[in-house]
Amino acid sequence: MKQFSLKTGARSEMIDITGEVRDIVRESGVSEGICHVYVPHTTAAVTINENADPDVPRDLLAAMDRLVPWNNCYRHSEGNSAAHIKSSLFGASAAVFVERGELVLGTWQSLFFCEFDGPRTRRVLVALVPAKA
Repeated sequence: MKQFSLKTGARSEMIDITGEVRDIVRESGVSEGICHVYVPHTTAAVTINENADPDVPRDLLAAMDRLVPWNNCYRHSEGNSAAHIKSSLFGASAAVFVERGELVLGTWQSLFFCEFDGPRTRRVLVALVPAKA
């Protein structure tokens, strides 16, 4: 397993982490298998979505703010319930196939780290499971 850190700069943002994960896959020497990406945080998530148009991540974040508003009479005493809910809706992990030593992503797809309670310093864990011969 490998990991890397990133610093987020806003309360909510989506950061493309495809390059960092791709580098870990290439350095691993795994040619066929599955790449698991996991974020060990209860107010952050990881997802796969379009990265060709920067409006897509913006639209996703705006939609999440409408669905789960920051202030909504939540009971959690830390005041960040919306971030916990958003994290649960997106999920803490993603799995991507590895083929010929590369991530198998669609033409427009990228891996995104989703921050919902920033700015903070966060960790991303990456584990590769080689395919059995």
